[in-house]
Amino acid sequence: MRLLKSTAIIGSWTLVSRLLGLIRDILMAKYLGASLVNDALVTAVKLPNLFRRMFAEGAFNAAFVPLYARRIEEEGDDAAANFAGQAMAALFLMVAFITIVFQITMPWSLNMIGFGLDRTAEAGMTAPYDLAVLYARITMPYLLLMSLAALFSGVLNTRGYFAAAAFVPILLNIVLIGILAIASRLVDNLETLALYISIGWIVSGILQAGLLIWAIRKAGIKLPLFRPRLTPGVKRLVTLGIPGLISAGITHINLMVSHSIATTMDSAASWLYYSDRLYQLPLGMIGIAMGVALLPSLSRSLRAGDDSGAMVSMNRATEISAVLTLPAAIALAVMPEFLIAGLFERGLFKAEDTVQAAKALRMFAFGLPAFVMLKVLTPAFFARENTKTPMIFAGMSAVINLVVGASLFFTIGFYGLALGTSIAAWANVICLSVILMRDKLFVLDKRLMTRLPRILLASLLMGIALFYIAPKARAFFQNSILIDYPILILVSAIGLALYALAATLLRAVDMNDIRDALKKKAS
Repeated sequence: MRLLKSTAIIGSWTLVSRLLGLIRDILMAKYLGASLVNDALVTAVKLPNLFRRMFAEGAFNAAFVPLYARRIEEEGDDAAANFAGQAMAALFLMVAFITIVFQITMPWSLNMIGFGLDRTAEAGMTAPYDLAVLYARITMPYLLLMSLAALFSGVLNTRGYFAAAAFVPILLNIVLIGILAIASRLVDNLETLALYISIGWIVSGILQAGLLIWAIRKAGIKLPLFRPRLTPGVKRLVTLGIPGLISAGITHINLMVSHSIATTMDSAASWLYYSDRLYQLPLGMIGIAMGVALLPSLSRSLRAGDDSGAMVSMNRATEISAVLTLPAAIALAVMPEFLIAGLFERGLFKAEDTVQAAKALRMFAFGLPAFVMLKVLTPAFFARENTKTPMIFAGMSAVINLVVGASLFFTIGFYGLALGTSIAAWANVICLSVILMRDKLFVLDKRLMTRLPRILLASLLMGIALFYIAPKARAFFQNSILIDYPILILVSAIGLALYALAATLLRAVDMNDIRDALKKKAS
């Protein structure tokens, strides 16, 4: 597999998805703002999304891909197909059970993520907590649909079909944008609009799972149906998945606690949501795309005994991530108010919301390189069927996140939760890096050591320029998309051009290397 080319395919579709997601969030900010209804909605959709990341994208995918790749390499397509079918049956049974339990207990179980939501209803309104319970019950089946989609994506990615799996998240944003564009004109009640948005999550989940099934059939990949059984393959999957589940569980339960703390302050959950969505744009395009492409690449290299090839893949993945992530992180840190105001400040999203959301975005920006590096480092363990070590460090990171975030929340304010998350991510990166380097599983080569300082310097030079340009450009905002967005695009283009110029002059990047990477295997 060509690492850079695979990353480019995934990253391109992910970029489209994130841009559409940004349009979705712009519409949400306009029509729902940082209202209590929006607090209820983002709390509700966070519940299935958190468990999706725990069970599907976290523990299951990390354990499934190496085992599925091994079946293909050692036992052939039929054995791999049987293993995938058995895994699908087991996954469906487990996640369906979890979904049903949450549906029954939602009035009580939602407390773990939204205990701070107001239980008191204002005149003519439903209590925010009751709204969150309703929306969560509607969106919870999304967990089951996306868990199956994660398995389908793992099958396709392992066999080198990246486009379909990278494309399907776009469907969620298309559906929600359509609902926001149409329903916002037909209803004048925020609660009803949020209800339609909740229904849109389920509709998109059905479309995503259906498209992936079609892609698997078109690719000629076998995926037989079995009744759930504890076969040796499933037992091995569970054995490897449990540490990953604990790892992801600790991290995401911690995120749930952080969100719950935020709900004790009106609008804080919404401010964190909008800032989180903005920093997720580069994280999704770079980090997630890199991680998805890297895990199958490492698994195949290691199965073939090509340890040096795996090392090269890790170095190039780190380099590509740094080239793309460091300038993005510095841009988010130096001009968060400019970005938030230009994108969201209109309709029900007010100037005060911009100020507060920008505080959180700056804190998230500090941790962006760490969030991306986690997507590069953890596949080095998963490809070796080692899910225990990341579990241990994820647990340590979660404790740091909880203690630091909660402490800062009660001292500096809600954005301390974002800073705590960033600090914890860096602690996790440091621990994983130390272990990999100690065991000589990741050694920085000369090219990476030479280019990292240059990439950082080029990013800093761009950041200094944007620090002076952004405030002057913001003075021309008129709370109008036709005026504000061209200004945003212009300033972003200036920053990108300055970074490209600085990186070229400093020889932080070499176009010949990029061309070679697209032609050759990074193995």
